[in-house]
Amino acid sequence: MQTDNVVPSLTSGLLPDDGSLRTSILYHVNYSLGLSAEGLQPCEAFRAVALAIRDRMVRQSLSTDAEYRRTNAKRLYYLSLEFLIGRSLRNNLVNLGLLESCSDILHELGVDFADVEEFETDAALGNGGLGRLAACFLDSLATLGMPGFGYGINYEYGLFRQEIRDSQQVEMPDNWRTYDTPWQIQRPQDAVLVSLYGHVEHTMDRHGRYNPMWLDWKVVIGVPCDMPVVGYGGKTVNYLRLYSARASQEFDMHIFNEGDYLNAVQQKVQLETISKVLYPSDSIEAGKELRLVQEYFLVACAVRDIVRTYQRNHVGFDEFPDQVAIQLNDTHPALTIAELMRIFVDEQELSWERAWEITTATCAYTNHTLMAEALERWPVSLLERVLPRHLQIIYEINDRLLAAVAIRWPDDHARRSRMSLIEEGPQKQVRMAHLAIAGSHSVNGVAAVHSRLVTTELVPDFYAMWPERFNNKTNGVTPRLWLLTANPNLAALITESISDGWITDLDQLQKLKPLASDRNFQERFRAVKQSNKKRLVKWIRRTMGESLDAESLFDVHVKRIHEYKRQLLNVLHIVYEYLRLTEDGIVPVQPRTWLFSGKAAPGYYLAKQIIRLIHDVARVINHDSRCKGHLKVCFLPDYRVSLAHIIIPAADISEQISTAGMEASGTSNMKFAMNGALTIGTLDGANIEIREEVGAENFFLFGHTVEEIRNLQSSGYRPSEIYQRNASVRRVIDALRGHRFTAGSDAQYSWICDRLLTDGEPYFHLADFESYLKAHDKAGALYGDHRQWTEKAILNTAAIGKFSSDRTIREYARDIWNIHTMEPVN
Repeated sequence: MQTDNVVPSLTSGLLPDDGSLRTSILYHVNYSLGLSAEGLQPCEAFRAVALAIRDRMVRQSLSTDAEYRRTNAKRLYYLSLEFLIGRSLRNNLVNLGLLESCSDILHELGVDFADVEEFETDAALGNGGLGRLAACFLDSLATLGMPGFGYGINYEYGLFRQEIRDSQQVEMPDNWRTYDTPWQIQRPQDAVLVSLYGHVEHTMDRHGRYNPMWLDWKVVIGVPCDMPVVGYGGKTVNYLRLYSARASQEFDMHIFNEGDYLNAVQQKVQLETISKVLYPSDSIEAGKELRLVQEYFLVACAVRDIVRTYQRNHVGFDEFPDQVAIQLNDTHPALTIAELMRIFVDEQELSWERAWEITTATCAYTNHTLMAEALERWPVSLLERVLPRHLQIIYEINDRLLAAVAIRWPDDHARRSRMSLIEEGPQKQVRMAHLAIAGSHSVNGVAAVHSRLVTTELVPDFYAMWPERFNNKTNGVTPRLWLLTANPNLAALITESISDGWITDLDQLQKLKPLASDRNFQERFRAVKQSNKKRLVKWIRRTMGESLDAESLFDVHVKRIHEYKRQLLNVLHIVYEYLRLTEDGIVPVQPRTWLFSGKAAPGYYLAKQIIRLIHDVARVINHDSRCKGHLKVCFLPDYRVSLAHIIIPAADISEQISTAGMEASGTSNMKFAMNGALTIGTLDGANIEIREEVGAENFFLFGHTVEEIRNLQSSGYRPSEIYQRNASVRRVIDALRGHRFTAGSDAQYSWICDRLLTDGEPYFHLADFESYLKAHDKAGALYGDHRQWTEKAILNTAAIGKFSSDRTIREYARDIWNIHTMEPVN
C-alpha cells in the first residue's frame, strides 16, 4: 500500500489529526472497513465517504445541541409516518460544501464519484408527497438554523419496489437496508417501552377520585436511531429519529423446550412486524389492526422521548408548551392528543383541565386531504381491543367537546352529530381528523384554495367554533435538493448569472427575469435542458432498452397513480393523438414523448389497471411504424426520489391535471416549474398560486374550476351525454372499449369505459377532455417556437421563489411553533 494512503496517527478515537476529508476517508477505509485504499471498489468507497461525512455531521450536531441547550431553545417535533429522503450522499456533500473536493479525492483513489453515488439506494421511509414534504421541511429547518426534529418509523422494507411484468405492477420487497445504512446512528440507550392491548380496570385512588388502571398489556420496545440532517452551509445539524419495533422477549423458552419451535417465536415475529412495511393493506382486518398499531407505535415512542427530553431540564409541565411544539403531519399521528393526555393525567397526575390546556397549546395539525377515503376513521371495537385507555380518553374529550357545542348551539343536534369524534352507524368509528382538530391550537391547509375548502366544505362547523385556529401554509420544496442537487448544470448557470444567494433565498431568482428574453442566456438555458433530456434518454436506454428522441417534446406525468390525479385523462389524450395520426393522417405539430412514472397502492385495483392500460397503449404506439418519429409512450418503473432527479430536469411539460378541488397542494408542480418546465394544469391546489406567480400567459390552463365542479355535482353530471354529442370523446372511448389496445380480450378495458360514462363519475374526466385537448394544442404549437418557449421556461424558474420550503417553514415558525433561528458554533 502506498505510504500516502495510510492514515496518520489518531488521538483517543477522535477524527484524524489534520481533520482533512481525504484523511478521514482513508481512515475509514483502513479502520472501519479493514481495507487498503488500493483497488477500492465503489461500494467500499461509498461507505468510507459516508462515514467520513457522518463524522463531520455528528461533530456539528454536538455543537448544535449545545447551542440549543445554552439558549433553552423551544423545539419543534415533526411527527410523520413518512419521510421520503431519497439518497443522502450527494445532498449531504452539497450542504457541507464538500461535493467537489470529495469527487476529486475519489478520482485520486481511482474511483468515479458517479459509480459511488449509484451504489446508494433510496431510503424506503416514505411513499409520496406527504413524506417528501416532511423531508424538505427537515432540510429547511436545519438550513434556517431552527431547532426542529423529525420522528418516524425505521421501515425495513418501505412501501414496495415496483416491477412491471406483462404490463402489470408487481410489488416486491424494497430491501433498502440489505447493507446497513451508514447514515443511521443507533441509540439503544433511548429505547422506549410501548404498551398495547390489555384492559382498563376502574378503581379509585386514596383521595376517592376515579383512577383507571391500564393492565395486562403486551409490551413492544421502540429502539431509535438518528439520521443527522445538515443544513446548507453545515452550521446546523438536527436529526430525524426513527424507531424499530423489537419484542420485549426474544422467544418463550418454555414453549421452545416443549418442542413447539414456531410458536416460541410467534409473538416476536408479530410485534416486530410493526416496523417492517409502510402502510400495510387495510383491506383485511389483520392489516387494519397492524396499521393502527403502527401509528400508535410512532406516537408512543415520539411522545415518550419528547417528554423525557423536556424533563431533563424542567420540573413540572407548566413550561411544556413554551418549550415543545408538536406538528402532526396528517391524521396518522393524531393519537398524540390522547397519548399526551394519558401521560399527563395518568402518570403525571395533572387535572384533566390543566392537561388539556397543555396538550392543545402544544399540538398543531396539518390537513393534507379533502377526500373522504383518506380521512382516517378507526372502528371503536378495534381501538377498544388495541388501546382501551386511549378510547376512554377519546370518549371523555368527545363528551366535553359536545357539551361545549351544546352551550354554543343549544338546539342544533345535527351540528353535534357532525362535530362528534364518534361517527355513529352499524360500526361506530373514531374520526381522527376531528380528534386532531379538537386537540390542536392550529389547523392548517397546504395551499390557499385547499385551506379555504377545509373551512367551507370539510369541517365548517369546527371553523365556526374556532375560526382563529385555522390558517394556510402553502407547501414548498427545498431548492438545495430540487435544483442545486438535481440539476447542477442549471444551478451553475443561474449562479454564474446572478450569484449564489438564491440557494438560501429563492426569491433572488427574480433576477433572472431580465435575462428571459436575452438570446445568449436562452441558448444556454435551452442547452442545459437538452443535456438533461439526453441524460434521461441515456438512462432509459441503459435500464429499459427503450430509445427516445431527445429533440421531441417531453410531456411528463409522474406521481402516485390515482383516479383523481387523472393519469387516465392523459391516456385519453394520447389515444386521441394516435387515432388522429393513424386514421386521419394528421401529423402532430411537434414530435412528442409521454413519460409516466408512479406507484399504485397494492389494494387499489383500478389504479393498477391504469398502469396496465398505459403499458398496453405504449406497446401499440411504440410498435406502430406510422408513429415513429411522432409519438412515443414510456412508463418508468419504481418512481423514487433519485429517479425524479433524472426525470424532472428533463421535462418540457409538467402534467398537473387533478380534478379541481381534490389535490390539497401538490409539490411536484413546484419542482417542475423550478427546473424550467411549463405546466398544463387545472385550478387546483398550489397550481393556482404557481399560475399567479409565473403569469397566466406562462401556464397552460384547462378544465372546470372548483365552483363549476360543485355545480356539475349538484345539477347531476352525466358523462354519457358528453359521449353522445362529442365525436372526439366517442371515438376515444370506443377505441378503448374495442380490441385495439388489448392483448386478446376485447373486454379488457370496457369496465374502465363504463366507469368514465357512469352518471356522477367523481373525477370529471370527460367534462374536462375538450379543454384539455385545446391546452395541449397550444403547448404543441408554442414548442415549435424555441425562443418563445424558452423565454416562458426561464420565467417559470424566475418566478418560483415563493415555493421554497424555507418560506413555508418561516411561516410555521412565526405563526404556529414560535421557534427561532439559532447560530451554532461551526
